[in-house]
Amino acid sequence: MAIYHLHVKVIGRKSGSSAVASAAYRSASRLRDERLDRSHDFSVKRGVVHSEVMLPEDAPAGWSDRERLWNDVEAFEIRKDAQLAREVEFSLPRELSQAQGIALARDFVQAEFVDQGMIADLNVHWDFSEDGMPKPHAHVMLTMRQADVNGDGHGFGPKVRDWNRTEMVEQWRERWAELANQRLAELDIDARIDHRSLEDQGIGLEPQSQIGAPAKRIEQEGIQDRGIEREGLEADRAELHREIARGNGVRILANPTLALDAITHQQSTFTRRDMAMFVHRHSDGLEQFNAVMGAISSAPDLIELGKDGRGEDRFTTRTMIEAEQRLHRAAEHMAERERHAVDDRERDKALAAAEQRGLVLSGEQADALAHVTDGRDLAIVVGHAGTGKSAMLGVARQAWAAAGYEVRGVALSGIAAENLESGSGIASRTIASLEHGWGQDRDLLTSRDVLVIDEAGMVGTRQLERVLSHAAEAGAKVVLVGDPQQLQAIEAGAAFRSIHDRHGGAEIGEVRRQQEDWQREATRDLATGRTGDAIGAYDSHGMVHEAQTREQAREDLIEHWDRDRQASPDNSRIILTHTNDEVRALNEAARERMRDAGDLGDDVHLIVERGERSFASGDRVMFLQNERGLGVKNSTLGTILEVSAQSMTVGTDDGRTVGFDLKHYNRIDHGYAATIHKAQGMTVDRTHVLATPGLDAHASYVALSRHRDGMDLYYGRDDFSDQNRLVRTLSRDRAKDMASDYERADPAQAYAEQRGISFRKRVTEIVRKIVPEKVRTLFDGLRPSADAPDQDEVQRPEREGAVRKAGGEAGKEAGREPAAPAGEKVEDEQAALRKARGEALKRHARAVDAILAVREAGGKENPEQMRELSDARKAFEEVRPHGWRDAEAAYVKNPELVQEAAGGRINRTVQALQLETEIRTDPSRRADRFVERWQKLDQASQRQYREGDISGYKTTRSAMSDMAKSLERDPQLESILANRKAELGIGFESGRRLGLELAFNHGIDLGRGRGIGL
Repeated sequence: MAIYHLHVKVIGRKSGSSAVASAAYRSASRLRDERLDRSHDFSVKRGVVHSEVMLPEDAPAGWSDRERLWNDVEAFEIRKDAQLAREVEFSLPRELSQAQGIALARDFVQAEFVDQGMIADLNVHWDFSEDGMPKPHAHVMLTMRQADVNGDGHGFGPKVRDWNRTEMVEQWRERWAELANQRLAELDIDARIDHRSLEDQGIGLEPQSQIGAPAKRIEQEGIQDRGIEREGLEADRAELHREIARGNGVRILANPTLALDAITHQQSTFTRRDMAMFVHRHSDGLEQFNAVMGAISSAPDLIELGKDGRGEDRFTTRTMIEAEQRLHRAAEHMAERERHAVDDRERDKALAAAEQRGLVLSGEQADALAHVTDGRDLAIVVGHAGTGKSAMLGVARQAWAAAGYEVRGVALSGIAAENLESGSGIASRTIASLEHGWGQDRDLLTSRDVLVIDEAGMVGTRQLERVLSHAAEAGAKVVLVGDPQQLQAIEAGAAFRSIHDRHGGAEIGEVRRQQEDWQREATRDLATGRTGDAIGAYDSHGMVHEAQTREQAREDLIEHWDRDRQASPDNSRIILTHTNDEVRALNEAARERMRDAGDLGDDVHLIVERGERSFASGDRVMFLQNERGLGVKNSTLGTILEVSAQSMTVGTDDGRTVGFDLKHYNRIDHGYAATIHKAQGMTVDRTHVLATPGLDAHASYVALSRHRDGMDLYYGRDDFSDQNRLVRTLSRDRAKDMASDYERADPAQAYAEQRGISFRKRVTEIVRKIVPEKVRTLFDGLRPSADAPDQDEVQRPEREGAVRKAGGEAGKEAGREPAAPAGEKVEDEQAALRKARGEALKRHARAVDAILAVREAGGKENPEQMRELSDARKAFEEVRPHGWRDAEAAYVKNPELVQEAAGGRINRTVQALQLETEIRTDPSRRADRFVERWQKLDQASQRQYREGDISGYKTTRSAMSDMAKSLERDPQLESILANRKAELGIGFESGRRLGLELAFNHGIDLGRGRGIGL
């Protein structure tokens, strides 16, 4: 888990602070303070990699000048104890590059502060701790007042009270976690942050709410040298952070199990890097870091599992292994016991009663019914989404009840429990509620109980172990129902999948939820990992909608939702997306359509759990917290019947009327849209889904399978460049693993299958075992990024050796081999060599084409296909050294060549391959490519700057910085380019080497790293 930190404080005169001095320090600049008539100079401070003032719409443009802005704030606030600014400080995931971290910080500040009317002074610091680990974080100074250009000339309006509410801080904390996790997912970085306190997460360490500052020494020196007041410059914050970190380090040294428990809170296994990241957060200085790492590494509870699919050592804890062992012992004990048999007559009566109600079970449902009522104390049902698991359980409930058993239902979430109850008639509650009762010696299981656990794939190992152990001891029967391909457990482990692997069970694959055959087939495709086929099917029926931007996609979704609502008012529908931010935007847009159509009553403005909202009769709402007294659960949906400033009455979708006082219950929000996590177990007539880059195969499976009649999927090209990219993102497999997975003979295979390495990643890993690390091939991505190294940037010794070898082959082909006999024999040998090369090219192309076809369809790797690729490359290498590398480089530029060559049409491919060989071996051709790419990047950066695309501008400049630095590794290319300086935009000589001259002439600072060359 990545480090989470977000802290909010007020900068005010009461503590002796100056807004100008605070801004100068955070931006590492020199600012003149007009009120104090002095300058604050922190320009020697290091580590500030990005600094800008972000203005809301209609704010005076002059306030983009930091000195002007904060002097105006100081002048406007006349009270001696005035609050001048609010500061929000948050950690950036160190897994991100500087460019990615800056872009993430800007996006968060824009959405949460600037778009809400605040002026934000953003400064990103990229500090390093004593042990060299990066500690990136952002400081945001916010104005306490909105801009008011129509006011008294000062430009400030009244202070906004809502910005001071404590609920806002929690909202910012949660939304920062959501946005950061979404971005980490988009970048395929296996790290997440958690906004909850360590106490809330059950971790026995003190929360670290402060960021240490390696620049503390500079700060103190600046205070001493310049006489700046110590207050407001936070010299004590760094020491507080270090004190907390040092204290946690002492706790871990005394009991390393604390760290191991924290690391395995959400993951069953971890790497040494995961340990180092955690220890860095919870220690002070290199000496303690090494001591704590040593203590954890030698802890008796630490268990080494072996290497994973990436070649990294993987670990778990004795506690985790023991939990898994208890889980499997309880499951095995129950699977061997047969104490809950149902007489065939009772089962037949239940089936007959169901048929009288119009419910006829399919063959698979009937088999599942026989399985769960066959007497064994453990039953497992794996069913795809919409296969009628709840309907089958309803029949089983009647049979169990007739046999004298008490049937109870539980699920991880309230809405899942509600759906189980409504779909099967089994009285249901959350697992947490059930366990709480057990802790009070209430609701204990007995041998006459049947406990049905729905959506079991979402239950973590530890929680499922506690339930199964209690049931085994009580002699109760447990029925596990779920789908391991749907949403994964929040806590560590994949317990349901692991139990099913060991004991088997009934499987229901015949989808019954959807009305159309092709839609049922699409759901099966989603369940079996063929996401591309499912999306293709919906696209062919006009249900996949592309827009230029996400904003336009959102507008299109609302337009179609509104037409559907008015055309079929009696049908149920839901809008689904990945993040809470998108949910709120969609809710507001849907509500606006309702208002325009006259379908809402008068607005009543309320302060509810998530902030200020307007509600009216006719509004769709969602309950956000279980409340047994009201009979509602988290995610219960309904429609407002009456609302006032004091109370609300809601007609829930299950036909009840719920009235409540808003003083006692305000966990409610608009319910037109919901996150996908809240939709698991939901069934509606139609869904409208907005795709965003944080999705994966599990979330997309849930989102695209909730409907009976139809589903519409919307996406913007600013998120997904085309439908292939959409498919790849929605196909990402992130299944969790178990420590017991590594008991297999092939732990790497177990890792790939259970840890969730996607097909593309697995291909890349295998390729890297064969291909030198810096050689770019087709499997590095069909569209190389702007900052990716060129194909010719290979390891020089290997390249030169390949050139010599290729030159020898070329000499043979040209008839220059001294030992070769003349005449017909030479021609025969040349013809044979050409034929062998042609066959090797075709075989290699067929292997590549097969892999790409599977990958584009969202499938997983086939070991036989990967062996064939490896063999084809070796065969190609024998007849033409570097031939397969050159071919794959050509395929990157023109993917159409793959199918042509695979089909036997190799002429164009041979020409492209020869061109790649020339580029690789001929420095002048490499120089042409360098100049061409440099000019394109330079033009792109100028365009991005003019258009205000600062994020894109920095990424492009980062790529130019990389190109300039690459010349240090290729003196031959540098020598050739020395005669082409004018083409590279070098207007005057600086006396430096070419790479430095490029940077100097284009204003790129090579010493500041990626993404900040400004």
